[in-house]
Amino acid sequence: MEVKVIAGHKLTPGKTLKDHIHVEGTELHVPHVLLCGQHRGPTVLISAGIHNAEYVGIQAAIELSNELDVGDLHGNVIILPLANRSGFENRTMSMVYEDGKNLNRVFPGNWEGSEADRLAAMLFEVFIQNVDAYIDLHSGDGYETLIPYAYYLGDTPAEEQARKMIDCINTKYYVRSRCRTGGAYNLASVHGIPSVLIERGQLSLFSRDEIEADKADVKNILRCLGVLPGKPISYSKTQLFEYSDDAPCTGCWYPEKQPGDYFIQGEKLGEIRDYFGNVLYTEYAPQNGILLHQCASLNIIEKGPMVTYGVPTDDNI
Repeated sequence: MEVKVIAGHKLTPGKTLKDHIHVEGTELHVPHVLLCGQHRGPTVLISAGIHNAEYVGIQAAIELSNELDVGDLHGNVIILPLANRSGFENRTMSMVYEDGKNLNRVFPGNWEGSEADRLAAMLFEVFIQNVDAYIDLHSGDGYETLIPYAYYLGDTPAEEQARKMIDCINTKYYVRSRCRTGGAYNLASVHGIPSVLIERGQLSLFSRDEIEADKADVKNILRCLGVLPGKPISYSKTQLFEYSDDAPCTGCWYPEKQPGDYFIQGEKLGEIRDYFGNVLYTEYAPQNGILLHQCASLNIIEKGPMVTYGVPTDDNI
């Protein structure tokens, strides 16, 4: 049987490998951990830090890389604990430090582009396209409040398996996404790799409870995929259609709701004021929904994130 090779390493049963991979044409190096199970099975990728200030997933991935026992694994677990290392080390929030691009908006990347483009190309070609399933860990950024929820991409060859993975995530809501471009997990799904994205944590904070919840979800998905022994737990949840409104202008933002709040059409969600307190814009709910995440900082930037909300697919709030 041919031995699988990822990032230049043979996945030898029973071995654990920790290394950095260089992104060609840049000064970037990405840490990765290869946990090669002693038993045959699928290869699963876990990534964190695509947005480098989303710390819950980063810490959960670091801990998983040291806690998962290769003797228990049926297959391989590949962990990228910090995909955007330069952003992390320079505290750039969602952006790659060298070019100011949002890494999760440029997949599949471009080897002729700038650092974020090349980084995305490497992550896809070396890791994502060589695995059987993918879990991407995210949080609210330093300026975002958020309730836990999850995504998978609909209308793909991998949808049935991805939905089973979603069932293993302990959140109240999930989004069957329609976005097919830009993101890592979206790209994987389009290429037939069952993938989910977990959102948990906010404001670039990281609590022990949130870290443990991320780890529990990942392990539960690994049981579902047959990588870890045991029966997975299935969690019922509400499916949402997701909508986002970006800020129409720069100024001071004053939200009226908190993530998790229900609202009805026409309710005020917040307003943007100038530096004298004059109202520049008022955001009203265009339909009934549930606030998933929003800008929580006083400053808000034109065309930047303002509110994201979900509408239950059965319209029964």
